[in-house]
Amino acid sequence: MSRARRGVPGRSAIVTGGGSGIGAALVRALVADGAHVVVADIDVDAAQAVVDSLPGAGTGSVAGARAARLNVTDAAAVAALVEEVIGEHGGLDLMFANAGITWGGDTELLTLEQWNAIIDVNVRGVVHCVHAAYPHMIARGSGSLVLTSSMGGLSPAGLLTSYAMTKHAVVGLGMSLRAEAAGHGVGVTVVCPAAVDTPILDKGELGGFDGRRYYLDGQG
Repeated sequence: MSRARRGVPGRSAIVTGGGSGIGAALVRALVADGAHVVVADIDVDAAQAVVDSLPGAGTGSVAGARAARLNVTDAAAVAALVEEVIGEHGGLDLMFANAGITWGGDTELLTLEQWNAIIDVNVRGVVHCVHAAYPHMIARGSGSLVLTSSMGGLSPAGLLTSYAMTKHAVVGLGMSLRAEAAGHGVGVTVVCPAAVDTPILDKGELGGFDGRRYYLDGQG
């Protein structure tokens, strides 16, 4: 991590899903290293709360951190935010495609609307980030795409069928793009964390399935 951080000061970054959990932690680490970060989240109040919690908030010493409302399922909105950052900073150095949702429980209980919603956020949302940022990075000959997947993207995940499917797709996208992007000077990283105590566990309850109890306490 220290090697990667040496290239962060002064760079511009977008973190989707930056209003909580892993995204908020990424924002704090990036700002601590001197990056200019857009904290992008569908819940702009949560994104602003992260900005307000940063050391130096309100004193003018935060390195350009700002909140932005972003629904990653809206490709035009993602593209517009990327163009905003390019206009503000002369380029986009780091795109963290981190926003995600989950549904937990027996697969037969999932509605088609839930299947479509998780595909829209976890797959199309990541594709929208890559589609907006990658051509710009190719043109500059530099930049990094960081895609948040999960251990559920590497192995079966019982009672998280739809989530695991989408996270396998993110791994497939990132690992396939990695070799291709390297030829353009662009880095691609896929992050596959195990269970982390974040709000996504509370939002992923379905049919009596308690994600926090199942994955953090090992009582499923």
